[in-house]
Amino acid sequence: MAQVTVMIDGKAYRMACEAGQEDHLTDLASQFDRYVGHLKSQFGEIGDLRVTVMAGIMITDEMSELSRKIETLEAQIATLQKTSDGAAQSKAKSDELLVNAISTLSAQLNGITEKLVARPKPVVN
Repeated sequence: MAQVTVMIDGKAYRMACEAGQEDHLTDLASQFDRYVGHLKSQFGEIGDLRVTVMAGIMITDEMSELSRKIETLEAQIATLQKTSDGAAQSKAKSDELLVNAISTLSAQLNGITEKLVARPKPVVN
């Protein structure tokens, strides 16, 4: 386990983390420190515990909002995938109908051509 010292509200906190996660933990602590600083600038000195709880609630609220947005986006993605799948099936069906129509038309044209070729030629004087 690696050890990192982070600063929150001017106080040092020694924390353990997995090796290689030191920078990430330091970044998280800096973000949390910004929340604490923001609250202290709004409310003044209201006690470390209260500021910490308020910052935690603010972060939890943001996470909750992000979770709702993710759920909405996932639902939209699922709808788009269904629509896309339906469009692909519709296109495949249209392509099949077009191929059949061209095949039928080609057969009819070949039949007309055979009749025209088999017809006796008019004599021109």
